[in-house]
Amino acid sequence: MSKYNIGIVGVGAVGTEMIRLLRRRSFPASQITILARSEREEIIDGETWQVKSASPESFDNLDIAFFAGTEGEKGASQTLGWEAVNRGCVVIDNGDDFRMDPRVPLVIPEINADALDDHNGFISNPNCSTIIALMALAPLHRAAGLRRVVASTYQAVSGTGASAVTELEEQVRAWAQNKPMQTDVYPYQIAFNVLAQIGGVKDEPGVTSEELKMKRETHKILGDESIGVSSTCVRVPVVNGHSESLNVEFRNALSVEDARDILNSAPGVRVVDDLSNKQFPMPIACSGCEEVLVGRIREDTSAENALALFVAGDNLWKGAALNAIQIAETIIARDSLKVNSEVAGA
Repeated sequence: MSKYNIGIVGVGAVGTEMIRLLRRRSFPASQITILARSEREEIIDGETWQVKSASPESFDNLDIAFFAGTEGEKGASQTLGWEAVNRGCVVIDNGDDFRMDPRVPLVIPEINADALDDHNGFISNPNCSTIIALMALAPLHRAAGLRRVVASTYQAVSGTGASAVTELEEQVRAWAQNKPMQTDVYPYQIAFNVLAQIGGVKDEPGVTSEELKMKRETHKILGDESIGVSSTCVRVPVVNGHSESLNVEFRNALSVEDARDILNSAPGVRVVDDLSNKQFPMPIACSGCEEVLVGRIREDTSAENALALFVAGDNLWKGAALNAIQIAETIIARDSLKVNSEVAGA
């Protein structure tokens, strides 16, 4: 088996999980190089890693580079992404800077792997909440055609980064000790609270950037801009694991039984749906799980051809690091590890 020189740009929450998952999945890496703003040592699971300063020359001998910045962070892929492609490296970017770029495929391997067959060296990872929703919705879309999706998300603080996890933990300790809570990462306390804003408001009045991502990315991945998508994205005091309530209208009738059968056969999905035994998706159950959990599958009688369901997925794994690694695995399996540098750098 061929082996590949791998780079990971950024060693925060997502970058750390990438290293763990590369090892867990026995990815054919001959070497893993960690790049960041500054040189230093990082200890991950007891192993010391030498972090190198990222520069254009860093990518000269790399086959694949994962840009692992936490969702929403700017900088690395904007500055170095296309430069890496120009140097013969395939870039898989977790950030949102190039997701809607027509040169860049936006890929969930279980759903649209064929988009990788003609890539230009730069591939984007979708947003975590989009991935988790579409793992359940795409198989149903193929069967009955999505007409409209209403999503309400319950997003864990790890989606913001390691500093947000620390803030939640410190606020809980402060509450237990009857001390004031410090708020640095979020504008209000997150412990014992929910924040109905993720991202800023830019392109559509009253719609946050996170909510806009769900609509635009769903259209691009499924190749259908006619699908109505309305979402309300909410940060909740959960350490890890995003959950989503989905109300879905289809163009054609789809029974609960048929939907459950489809989802039971869908790759990367596990149905957890038995209310009589209190079985349903939970963030605590999906954290550290490679599959997206789907349950509460039921008829939505408020609309024609409609179902309701509840999903949960590990936002650091399938919502970020795992999906990126699966993209790389798919490129290798499809023998499409190539770069067309003529389109790079624009």
